[in-house]
Amino acid sequence: MTNKQVIIVTGADLAPEALALLGDYEIVFAGKTPQTADIVALAKEHNPVGIIVRYGSVTAEVMDAAPALKVISKHGTGTDTIDKAAAQARGIKVTAAAGANAAAVAEHALALMLACAKAVVQLDARMHAGHWDKATHKSVELNGLTIGLVGLGAIGRRFARMCDAIGMRVIGFDPFATDLPDYIEAVPLETIWEASDVISLQCPLTAENKEMVNASTLARCKRGVIIINTARGGLIDETALLEAVRSGRVSAAGLDSFAREPMSSPHIFQGQPGFVLSPHIGGVTSAAYINMGVAAATNTIAVLDKVREQAFGQQ
Repeated sequence: MTNKQVIIVTGADLAPEALALLGDYEIVFAGKTPQTADIVALAKEHNPVGIIVRYGSVTAEVMDAAPALKVISKHGTGTDTIDKAAAQARGIKVTAAAGANAAAVAEHALALMLACAKAVVQLDARMHAGHWDKATHKSVELNGLTIGLVGLGAIGRRFARMCDAIGMRVIGFDPFATDLPDYIEAVPLETIWEASDVISLQCPLTAENKEMVNASTLARCKRGVIIINTARGGLIDETALLEAVRSGRVSAAGLDSFAREPMSSPHIFQGQPGFVLSPHIGGVTSAAYINMGVAAATNTIAVLDKVREQAFGQQ
């Protein structure tokens, strides 16, 4: 039995470099796919001062089960799985590992875009089946096309640089972005739908932008547009996207996130031509795993150190 304060990790592991930073605390792992009830039970048992969020949701119920809780630190950038209003009401700080996985996610967005434009998955399957489609297949040349980015944070900017490097015109929408490089043209959101040959989502999910890609916005897009999503599945109305792909309005969709995760099976996208799917692993690389873990640990320690200093100052 230890007298150390507890930090719960809603996952089965954490990078050794992050664990080394957290040596003054007892670390309790919640397992590979913890449900809210699992996290509540651990919170009641251990009364943690911090929670590092990898998987699952941290709700008001979790917070109420841990009276000592001071910080909820996201192992990544998206905090939509944390009830931030509940945390604020309870004086609990919420932090994110901003930029820690930017390179990994931007690279994955590029991979999905290229897979869609060049029909990599389909041609690979045809080749393995013994076909040689050189006389009949034509891929999409991205050079000279317009990509519209929704979200111009660390990931969006890095991806924009990649797109510029292959000769694409880059337009972007982000009401909070400032000091953009000269190869990104800031435009209204309406222009993203109407002017883009490729649309890529790199923004957080909020109540305001839920299902922003829907039947109405897709109807305004160029016929044959490519849709890429490495952000959050809730940004897309999945039924509307399926219909748009079937009709040819969208030529292909490269998706790394889904409205419900893990993606339910059977799912409406499974077995459908025009979809390239991956299991929300854009930010999962060896380097990003370390970067996100270290950032989450550092953010957690910073908050707890500040709380401790304030407590000492009041004595």
